[in-house]
Amino acid sequence: MKKGIRIVVMFLLFMGLTSMVVHRFYAAIYQIHYVPQKKMVQITTRIFVDDLNEGLKNKYHKNTYLGTDRETPEDVVLMQKYLSEKFKVTINGKMVKWNYLSNELDTTIMVCYLNVKDIVNVKSIQVENTVLTEVFPDQQNIIQYNNEGNKQNLVLTKDVTVGMLN
Repeated sequence: MKKGIRIVVMFLLFMGLTSMVVHRFYAAIYQIHYVPQKKMVQITTRIFVDDLNEGLKNKYHKNTYLGTDRETPEDVVLMQKYLSEKFKVTINGKMVKWNYLSNELDTTIMVCYLNVKDIVNVKSIQVENTVLTEVFPDQQNIIQYNNEGNKQNLVLTKDVTVGMLN
């Protein structure tokens, strides 16, 4: 009987200790939408703000406080700089510079609004995305593309950083 109780206690202890290991899911979503009437590509990013602060700290060796009451304009400038280095878009074979419009916090998600103007037609979009992959090896950057109802998705990772949407 004691051996049976000991086995049950050991099993419960093992299960309790192993369930305390936290496994986080590292992902961000980038929605790209071509609006022919405006001759514009609109991009919305959704990145966990704590992961983004960690990425900025890793890259620039400076604590940032995005999404908190301690956020500074310099924090936002660093975020813009980081995104411009890590998120690149090529439309119809030509690398384009996207414009940063604004950002907002949605609970724990930093939402950034970007656009590319003067795009008459989109035949292909190549996306290079290494946002947070240097900090979190399991980071997945999910790209959702919509061109007049034609939808495509990509998943970019540390190992696969570039993808093509047609």
